[in-house]
Amino acid sequence: MMATMDNEAGIVWHPRASTHVRRLIAEIGQRSGEFPDALANHLPMVLEAITRLGASPERLSEYAAHYIAAHAVPFPPPAIAPLSEANWRGYLGHRERETDLRDFFTQRVSELGGSETIARYMPELAAGVAASATHGLMRLAYAVLRRDEAEIGIALGYWAATYLAFPAVLKRVPDVTEPAELVVGMVGEPSFANVTVTSTLLWKWIEAMGEIPAFQQRLGRLVPAADVLTKVRSASLVLYAGTMSFEALHAVTGSHWLRLVSPHVVDAPALVVHFWEVVLSLYPKIGMPPLPDAQWLAQQRQLPVPPDSAIAAAAVASNDEHDHSLVFSALEEFRFTGDPLYRVLAARRMGLID
Repeated sequence: MMATMDNEAGIVWHPRASTHVRRLIAEIGQRSGEFPDALANHLPMVLEAITRLGASPERLSEYAAHYIAAHAVPFPPPAIAPLSEANWRGYLGHRERETDLRDFFTQRVSELGGSETIARYMPELAAGVAASATHGLMRLAYAVLRRDEAEIGIALGYWAATYLAFPAVLKRVPDVTEPAELVVGMVGEPSFANVTVTSTLLWKWIEAMGEIPAFQQRLGRLVPAADVLTKVRSASLVLYAGTMSFEALHAVTGSHWLRLVSPHVVDAPALVVHFWEVVLSLYPKIGMPPLPDAQWLAQQRQLPVPPDSAIAAAAVASNDEHDHSLVFSALEEFRFTGDPLYRVLAARRMGLID
């Protein structure tokens, strides 16, 4: 069997990796979407990512064994009772019902198909995109990328079990067209300066931000226009370039996940708006630094970087799931947009440039 080569990126897929990773994900995908205590299990997704970055079957097996052992990734809790169309909504955010919600959505996918199931249920799930700190979205996006119907059902069940939405606010007419404007507008708000969250979990921070009245006033303001994902993608890239923070990393990768899922979502702009509100909630966590200016960004775009194959190889060798996630999404978004800043940031993340 010949190796597959992405000529544009110069990344060679191992000839046996694609078949091997499907078997691994089918097996590993049966484990819970989270590991103790309520941290996102990235494994099914990053195995696909490093496969596409050139990992060998041996590296895939090695990393899977490492991840499961290092994080004590469990199987989901026992089933309690079957859920139906009439009652599943009552268990949104109930982690103890992960198996029941998985079973419900897996059955719906078997009846409707993955794309139709996403389209039918996303209007109800979209507001809870903060589920497991947006990793429900990640799992769904990779399932869509792989065209894996079984994983689509599992991902929707995981999203539902960890569903996290901001409190409902009075309906307002959206009045902001630029996502970055909402970011900048948060600076100087006293109630964002000393947010206290006892947990280190990212989704607990998001949840706490949702209780702050000044933050609630910013909800529902971004206009869900047809080009909102393009604008969110750009703002996410700038935020990450200026901070290289863990939180902003998820804005860049999340923009990629939204691009993968959006063709299957009836009202994709609404989902994007909900996602950007999650990003806004994380801005105070990184200290609300000023966004970099156009001149600095232009200089960054001119920096020489190693070839994509070298960036990919560095990610494959790493045991950090966020290296895998960021590098894969950044290279994919570079190919989609042509913006060289993605390659610069991927190389910087991997320590290949200063």
